[in-house]
Amino acid sequence: MPSFKLGRATSDIQRELCDLLRGVKDPRVSKLLSVVKVDLSADLSYATVYVSAIEGYDKTVESVKGLKNAAGFLRRELGLRLKLRKTPELRFVADDSIEHSAHIARILDSLPEIKMQEGEE
Repeated sequence: MPSFKLGRATSDIQRELCDLLRGVKDPRVSKLLSVVKVDLSADLSYATVYVSAIEGYDKTVESVKGLKNAAGFLRRELGLRLKLRKTPELRFVADDSIEHSAHIARILDSLPEIKMQEGEE
């Protein structure tokens, strides 16, 4: 299978999952949850979905538990929205990339500003 089809299917799945996550009614799933990355197997049978919540890693882990229970619903809805021969099985993984990037931003904001004069190097 050409890689451009795999890349297109991956981006379509990520886009649709972002939309579908807003409709999940499980109270464990955070409303501020985002899909960071989707890894799709070459035969389109498995999709590993990396999710992260702004509230922190603990809330992300709790949301993943709720998403694992809703995986059947999400897979069915993906199958209805996307025209794929086989709808992939969804595997959800907690990712702390949003929390990590916020931590880096806080560190950078706390650094003093370095001003260079025109004659100095």
